[in-house]
Amino acid sequence: MNLHVDMEHHRHVLIVRLSGELDHHTADHVRMQLDEAIQRRQTEHLVLSLKDLDFMDSSGLGVILGRYKFIKQKGGKMAVCDVKPQVYRLLDMSGLFKIMPIYENEGTALSGLEVVS
Repeated sequence: MNLHVDMEHHRHVLIVRLSGELDHHTADHVRMQLDEAIQRRQTEHLVLSLKDLDFMDSSGLGVILGRYKFIKQKGGKMAVCDVKPQVYRLLDMSGLFKIMPIYENEGTALSGLEVVS
């Protein structure tokens, strides 16, 4: 598996940092990890940092959209930050940025979601 998932809980925000490749080989594993972390902790909002994500296919896009719907159903917000050009293009073509904000880095994402301490 060529993907690493790092999670940090900041107040009621789950910050998830993905590195490597989010594709059909790794999507189910990531989906399960995120769902478990969201349900286990008092997570209201989700920030997805893609700074070190080198590749993503449509399976990865499905993971992101599914977590967006899950967080939204809980009344929370989700944002994406630190997106590399090759991943940005897929997210842009999918229309993701019409429903979810994108930020330059984690700090601006937390500020944008209005959850900074």
